[in-house]
Amino acid sequence: MMKRFLTTSLAMILVLMCTSVTLAIDMGIVTGGPKGTYYQFGLNMQRLVQQNGINLKVANSKGSVENIYAVYKRPHTQLGLVQSDVLAFVSRVQTDPILKRIAQKIKLVFPLYNEEIHLVGQRDIRDFDDLAGKKVAIGKEGSGTYLTSKLLFEISEIEPAELLAIGTDEALAQLKAGRIDAMFYVAGVPVKLFQENVSEKDGLSVIPILNKNLTEFYPMAKIPAKTYPWQIEPVNTIAVKCALVTFNFRGINCDYVGRFANIIHENLEWLQ
Repeated sequence: MMKRFLTTSLAMILVLMCTSVTLAIDMGIVTGGPKGTYYQFGLNMQRLVQQNGINLKVANSKGSVENIYAVYKRPHTQLGLVQSDVLAFVSRVQTDPILKRIAQKIKLVFPLYNEEIHLVGQRDIRDFDDLAGKKVAIGKEGSGTYLTSKLLFEISEIEPAELLAIGTDEALAQLKAGRIDAMFYVAGVPVKLFQENVSEKDGLSVIPILNKNLTEFYPMAKIPAKTYPWQIEPVNTIAVKCALVTFNFRGINCDYVGRFANIIHENLEWLQ
């Protein structure tokens, strides 16, 4: 089962105890969209490690798959934020030999926090299962939201009428205009996009995800009441884990990641 695999994988935390680097260093981390939790969390880590002699450049991206590629081959990008189910997918499920080889070189540094799966839609949709026969936005192809959404429908065997591979900004615009029925966004609460760009008059709601097949694969989570001004009641959903990953470095970059990992380890409660 995927839940067991994810739990086992996240338990195998890579904390590199390299302590030889003492001078100020430059590092890079690839995160997510500028309105998402990944990017904000990257800025929080930037603030934290700057006090400890690390100049961290925070780059945004399209999501988890791009981040895996970036950590593998992008210069001066030693770290990335990735959804745990995407990491499991590229490591064990997908068949692309290039991506599979890349995944073998990616190492887990820390599991950081839960990312709630946000399903936002028209108010007549009461539950995930009501997406059968609907038009649903699932994120840009290659993003973590895209892969998670595809997995949700495969596992649940629910069949929407149409899946739209579009970004979250475009998806929200189409949802508010009534051209689609629902959209997914995988991100830790609160999501800035839904805080700032949705109001009560838009007539949208956060939709529960209670499908039995899905709750057997993913851990249960709750989006508390009033997380968003237009969301009155708490909503039951499922979650994935945000994971901090790196490349299987040797030499000086191993030292850099080790120094970074120690700082995160000592300040994880503050970050969370």
